Amino acid sequence: MFDAIVIGSGMSGGIAAKELCERGLKTLVIERGKKMEHGASYSDWMQPWEVPNGGSIPEEELARDYAVQRHCYAVSTATQQFWVKDSEHPYSTPEDKPFWWIRGYHLGGRSIMWGRQTYRMSEMDFEANARDGHGSDWPIRYADLAPWYDHVEEFIGVSGSQEGLPQLPDGKFLPAMAMNDAEKAFKSKIEGRFPDRKVIIGRCAHLTEPKEHHAALGRNQCMNRSLCERGCSLGAYHSSLSSSLPAAEATGNLTIVTDAIAHSIITDPKTGKATGVRVIDQNTKQGRTYEAKVVFLCASTIPTAQILLNSKTEANPRGLANSSDMVGRNLLDHLYGLGVTARMPGPDTTYKGRRPNGLYIPRYRNLPGMADQAEFLRGYGFQGAVQRAGWRSVANAGPGVGEELKARVRKPGGWYAYFGGFGEMLPNPDNRVTLHSTKVDQWGMPQVHIECTHGENEHKMARAIIADSKALIEAAGGEVLQVRETLVPPGLGIHEMGTACMGKDPKTSVLNKYNQAHDVPNLFVTDGAAMASGGCQNPSLTYMALSARAAHHATEFLKAGTI
Repeated sequence: MFDAIVIGSGMSGGIAAKELCERGLKTLVIERGKKMEHGASYSDWMQPWEVPNGGSIPEEELARDYAVQRHCYAVSTATQQFWVKDSEHPYSTPEDKPFWWIRGYHLGGRSIMWGRQTYRMSEMDFEANARDGHGSDWPIRYADLAPWYDHVEEFIGVSGSQEGLPQLPDGKFLPAMAMNDAEKAFKSKIEGRFPDRKVIIGRCAHLTEPKEHHAALGRNQCMNRSLCERGCSLGAYHSSLSSSLPAAEATGNLTIVTDAIAHSIITDPKTGKATGVRVIDQNTKQGRTYEAKVVFLCASTIPTAQILLNSKTEANPRGLANSSDMVGRNLLDHLYGLGVTARMPGPDTTYKGRRPNGLYIPRYRNLPGMADQAEFLRGYGFQGAVQRAGWRSVANAGPGVGEELKARVRKPGGWYAYFGGFGEMLPNPDNRVTLHSTKVDQWGMPQVHIECTHGENEHKMARAIIADSKALIEAAGGEVLQVRETLVPPGLGIHEMGTACMGKDPKTSVLNKYNQAHDVPNLFVTDGAAMASGGCQNPSLTYMALSARAAHHATEFLKAGTI
């Protein structure tokens, strides 16, 4: 018997475990994947010539094992240990509605491979559903989450600049990373041409100036290597392995079990409360159960829905916490893959290192109070950078060998820009996760069936993203070389959200304002599934803030005896 069980060890599960352990709860973390060790399981030590096959996975292997994962830029021979083999973890979609589900099953989850862009949602985002009628009204507002944003930012370490933008609230930042000279010129030209558009340095979970509590966990300053997708042995960016799980372990209250696939949540038929979790051993395929007073479901948006739907009983024939029939519905991702690559003017200056961060242009469409509203609802931001071509690009620009080639690669290449839009999807109950009626996985669990597509609003937004990305380059004096006009299937944004959404009304939502299931008082869901809407910002910081806040309230409820 544990005080708390946390299902999942990634971005949300790591923070939930830390917060529960620090509050004195004996906590079990259940991870379906294999054990990973901070540092020892990474490949950031490899020199370019040590990466097998130059990073390229053979085409036959890609087609056989990574048919979906291959769409993610970070999948290579240096990182493939972090990504699932699609051949071993199948799921289904309609032929005309593909969903590219990018995932990794191991201790630490995708907190090892995340893009580390770290932004708060704003009051505008929390009010969006109520304002335009799409999705359930968030039961919280920015003020409810602001102190927990503070709390998480100070713990994980976020570098960024104070900008005073209401649509992108400032936070507790470490010193911001620097723009290069061409980016400073780009910023000046864009803000001069478009006064409503702000170009800022990205806010990222990298230690530019470690604090005492970071050092105590063995974390070090970012060295601008930009090998982050391989794991960071320096602990310079936040992950569960470098940060939250070590903090939880330091309390003496943490137990971790890996290779344990959560099958379902067990409930007491008399009280309706969760009593434990049924798991299947990944290797032996044998079942066992763990018991606890409170359960945190942080398995990631789609697996969280799968576990709830698979937890059906005579009392819960549609699955656990699903009296509203909303579990699995309102699956969201961010619009992704739209943007430009361009040749840019720039000074004959250089910069040091490979900054693992870029520029951000916060949302500027459909802001509250704007007289000029777009033809679509919600909005989008841009992420990108202006950089000099690296030695690989220079070397590949033409034939060469020996001294001539060496001389060429010693000189920096020209300036290039790449910018991509991240747009908000509207909540849509028809975009959903269900359990397949006949297909099961190798552990006997029903396979996930995903039906999710972009609607008319998303396609209108996509056209605006493309037009605006061209206008940005032209205003900065650049030459557009490539336009990415195809809106890729949802999933590739790797920001799945919404399958167990928060809301005020138990008839139209799954969770209340504490991330507590309306139907099961000692069950909390704090991963992306809890999101009632997605904004256009990277959502991981919000997951972590919700997790910390829910852990606080769950502990208080346990003390009061109300759960």
